[in-house]
Amino acid sequence: MPEGPELHLASLFVNRVCAGVVFTGHVEKSDVSKGPQVPFSSDAYRISATSRGKEVRLTLTPIKSDMKSKIIAEDDQSPMDVVFRFGMSGYFRFTAVDELPKHAHVRFYTSEDPQRVLSFVDTRRFGSWQPNGTWQRDRGPCVMFEYESFRENVISNLSDKAFDRPICEALLNQKYFNGIGNYLRAEILYRANIPPFVKARSVLEGLSAKDENTKEVKEAAAEKCDAAGKRKVKTVCSDILLLCHSVPLEVIGLGGKGYDPGDADFTEFESWLQCYYVDGMKSISDHNGRSIWFKGDPGPMAPKGSKSLKTKRRIKKSEHDYTDTKKAVKKKRTGSISNEKPVKKDPGTVKKVKGVPRKLSGTRRQNASKNRLHTEEAGPQTSKAKSTRRPSGQESNSKPKRTTRSQKKSSTYT
Repeated sequence: MPEGPELHLASLFVNRVCAGVVFTGHVEKSDVSKGPQVPFSSDAYRISATSRGKEVRLTLTPIKSDMKSKIIAEDDQSPMDVVFRFGMSGYFRFTAVDELPKHAHVRFYTSEDPQRVLSFVDTRRFGSWQPNGTWQRDRGPCVMFEYESFRENVISNLSDKAFDRPICEALLNQKYFNGIGNYLRAEILYRANIPPFVKARSVLEGLSAKDENTKEVKEAAAEKCDAAGKRKVKTVCSDILLLCHSVPLEVIGLGGKGYDPGDADFTEFESWLQCYYVDGMKSISDHNGRSIWFKGDPGPMAPKGSKSLKTKRRIKKSEHDYTDTKKAVKKKRTGSISNEKPVKKDPGTVKKVKGVPRKLSGTRRQNASKNRLHTEEAGPQTSKAKSTRRPSGQESNSKPKRTTRSQKKSSTYT
């Protein structure tokens, strides 16, 4: 998701490619976009850009004709500001007309031949634009270019309930941290050595509203590369507001080489990252469902049940070992019981012992099983006699009607 540095690089990109270029006609919007039409049309106009936090403002300025005989009509186009917010995937492209990107939702055409077009591209369509727009009122001062106002705005409003939340979630509140996003908050907290899930107020309440180390801020943003070509970065700083200012400036200092997605190269940016998506770091979801990358303990306000990938694997392993231990104990207890007793959870064994009810206790079940086996061993003649009685239909008076107690008990359940 584009953050403050990316939007500032976008404004630099627009100013670079549009320098000296004249645009013409009306501003075109794609048919699939639900965004508003930009009611601007001029025979000749120029485009310039500026950024503030997570917003970019394009200024469309008509070029006035030098013809003295021209009568200025009431409907002549006045300059217009169009404020863009990039959402999750917005960016600007400047291409030939026949190379127009698929998801170009706002288009500004040049007056040259062959014609080119500046377009706002947004694949996921979460971005937005506002004709005749202004900076959003609920956004605070820019962390990069309005540092003193940004710092004072945070310190003077620490009683706000927004600072009751974990520091990692407070950093995404654009009312106070305009320009900070997901990767920046991870890098800032890592360099400040602050766990992500501690209360924001406890982190910020010891800081002063005015920072006298502005010179150090400029030096941190303009650090030189070492002999290996890697940028030196400060890793520990007790002032998190200072890092909210200097870390985005470091990204800008990397240059705008990787901004234009048509010619993207993020190698230098990836080597600059120390925490975000870096091997060895942990990641869990915050209370808003957004991943936060960190090292060490997450802090006391971490969401319940949320574990990092590494911790989760360890827990699974320990649970597996614990389950195996329980199974071993269970087998040991089962082996101490007589083999004649059926296992409770083995329905096949229970079915083999006929005439024994399932709800009998263990002792009665054993006795019934023994009696049944005794009956089967001693009673082949009895069973034979039963089979001869049924066809004849006669009862033999010569044989006494003696039935053992075990036989009565067994016949009761057959």
